Amino acid sequence: MAQPGQFDTGEFDLQDAREKAGPTPTELAVLAEVAALSHPGLKRPNNEDHYLVTRLRRSLEVLATNLPEQYAPTRFEEAGFALAVADGMGGAEAGEVASALALSVGTALTVSEPTWHLRLDEAEADRLVERVRRYFQRIHRAVVDRAQSTPALSGMGTTLTTAYSVGLDLFVFHVGDSRAYLWRGGRLQQITRDQTVAQALADAGQITPEEVQSHRFRHVLTHAIGSDDPELNASIARARLSDGDRLLVCTDGLTDMVDDARITEALGNAPNAEAACRALVDLALAGGGRDNVTVVVAFYAAST
Repeated sequence: MAQPGQFDTGEFDLQDAREKAGPTPTELAVLAEVAALSHPGLKRPNNEDHYLVTRLRRSLEVLATNLPEQYAPTRFEEAGFALAVADGMGGAEAGEVASALALSVGTALTVSEPTWHLRLDEAEADRLVERVRRYFQRIHRAVVDRAQSTPALSGMGTTLTTAYSVGLDLFVFHVGDSRAYLWRGGRLQQITRDQTVAQALADAGQITPEEVQSHRFRHVLTHAIGSDDPELNASIARARLSDGDRLLVCTDGLTDMVDDARITEALGNAPNAEAACRALVDLALAGGGRDNVTVVVAFYAAST
């Protein structure tokens, strides 16, 4: 039995304990370089788009120890990244209020949580999904309540698309028609599916997929934050990231002006996330800039 002030290590082995704990962030590192850019476009008097990029992290810094370095790394950090865009709609400045409110409420809900999801097994992933579902419902309720209490904001609403990455796990939560794309190895995949009347018609086989982009109902949303849907549920997609992946979250001010081929090229040719944002916004403006345009880009690098 150890005496006061002593440790009884018994069969305990520090190296064995470290191995059982699994890889540290320095052994399995996923880095994200993130940038964002928004522009009112060339036709609109104000910008009703808003974006938010956050890093959630926990860290440990050893201030003093006499342990060998391999048993106590001087720094330990895990991080998750959230990328969100909201495209507001409504008369006067109501759309601007709706999109800003959606992101503000989402941030407040996240900050109020005692724990964050920074290392995921399947059970933890399920808890993350359920938590964000609740966030979207509360955001929806907040926008509805504000519109009902302020006559000038009546009818306001917003899209909301949020991507959350932790390690190599990527989750995308989506209401409306702001999109998320994953670029990998020169190919572009649309992660989200537009929640519009035109897309619903295509899903039902009443129009072809090629007709969606030019259909008169392509901007009529079937779901939106602030709509009269009392049980709004976000669509959810999950993917596994790879080294070199590039993620784009954007409003339709980009996708209405720039086709997938040019988006693919811009993401692939950009040397960094900031340059990708500038290239994409420039393409939207060169294409006519008929709407506000917002892009958020993350470049991922994974190493072991």
